[in-house]
Amino acid sequence: MDLSFLTSSSFWVRTLELVLALSILVTIHEFGHYSFARLFGVWVEKFFIFFNYKFSLVKWKPGKYLKWFSHGEEMAVATDNDPNENKNSWRATEYGIGWIPLGGYCAISGMIDESMNTEAMKQPAKPYEFRSKSAWKRLLIMLGGVLFNLLLAMVIYAGIVYTQGEQIIRFADITEGMTYSEAAHDAGFVDGDIPLTADGQQLANLTDAADFNAIFMAKQVTVLRNHKDTVAINIPKGFIGQLESEAKDGKPFMTPRMPVVIAETMLHQGGEKAGLKEGDRMLAVNGVPTPTFTEFTTELSKYKGATITLKYLRDGKTMTASNVQVDSDGKLGIMLADMTKVYHTTTVQYNLLQSIPRGIELGWKQTVDYVKQLKIIFTPEGAKSIGSFGTIGSIFPSTWNWVGFWNITAFISIILAVMNLLPIPALDGGHVLFLIYEMITRRKPSLKFMEVAQMIGMGLIIALMVYALGNDIFRFLIK
Repeated sequence: MDLSFLTSSSFWVRTLELVLALSILVTIHEFGHYSFARLFGVWVEKFFIFFNYKFSLVKWKPGKYLKWFSHGEEMAVATDNDPNENKNSWRATEYGIGWIPLGGYCAISGMIDESMNTEAMKQPAKPYEFRSKSAWKRLLIMLGGVLFNLLLAMVIYAGIVYTQGEQIIRFADITEGMTYSEAAHDAGFVDGDIPLTADGQQLANLTDAADFNAIFMAKQVTVLRNHKDTVAINIPKGFIGQLESEAKDGKPFMTPRMPVVIAETMLHQGGEKAGLKEGDRMLAVNGVPTPTFTEFTTELSKYKGATITLKYLRDGKTMTASNVQVDSDGKLGIMLADMTKVYHTTTVQYNLLQSIPRGIELGWKQTVDYVKQLKIIFTPEGAKSIGSFGTIGSIFPSTWNWVGFWNITAFISIILAVMNLLPIPALDGGHVLFLIYEMITRRKPSLKFMEVAQMIGMGLIIALMVYALGNDIFRFLIK
């Protein structure tokens, strides 16, 4: 087994980035639950970052070590068994850091959770317990972690655009043009066309919804075809309706044609063994031109488990690599550069007031896009892509970069929020589902049902974690 990666600086940089990001995200998520619980007078028994099975790295309960004074009178020192203790106080909570970096938890009094403290649930409900509060308050407590994760992502995006600006790509800079839907083809668009104007209005920003809407609403759109001809396309009646029908089936009106430019190669895979490097742009597979990702992947799929000849561009020079190994999935083990590394970008600066709505917009867009892609996980190909810490760590920059770190942290925060909303018992979404049921039927699920559901949910989560970890180990062993 090759363990040389342990001496690699990139491995330790990514490990540090992963641990730091998880620490931030877990803290924010649990603080969301904690904040709403405190707001509604629910006692949070414990607040832990990471899990503390058997022992904790650090733990502290302020009420045990500090005496506080109010209006000149000494308050009681907090203890777990003190009936006079003010449970709705931060001093009544035990705070700590566990040693298992798989998440964190708030132990909320009067709630069936990971602790499975069912004996306490058999006692009469107390005013400061979760189960004593109205359903809408309990719903907000359960949604607190998700809301805080989404808010964190939006704050990070706002901070990035305020400090760094935002890189945008103009339509004219998409040199390979766009790929169009069937309805667009029927209207006269051709793959590779670059949109220029809509009813005489210049189309500037590829990511600006207003420019897309201008195309939909226009009577005439001009495009640049074959990099030389300006062609006017008259938009037919009913075009918007056709596009809406396609959109419901997940078919976008147009998407940028992306050339295959390498961002990084994976160790011991076909691309790395062939000597491919960051910045290399693929031109042809076995002599067949592959100007974009679509053509490239189509050709690779024909040679699963075989070897090919690649033609690519490096520093302006055309080069050839022979006997390049394609894996059984039709891949070379390469990570692709994003659009900002492929096409010319323009930086737009934002002041503080402008950055806040833009951060909210970017966070919401990323959330919606991720939810749309979630269905891929339930396909055979998507299941193969599931990973744990190894997979997550690999997406961080190999050298320290604060902008890259915060971008990825914001995206993982969105993933954490969305995944926690899945209607699986033991996740926030499972509790939310039961609370919605209670609000509709006016009946609480029985204690026994909640216990069984919690155990089933925990079993599913553990199985998923084992599967994800297994995928990481398998990828490592086949390198």
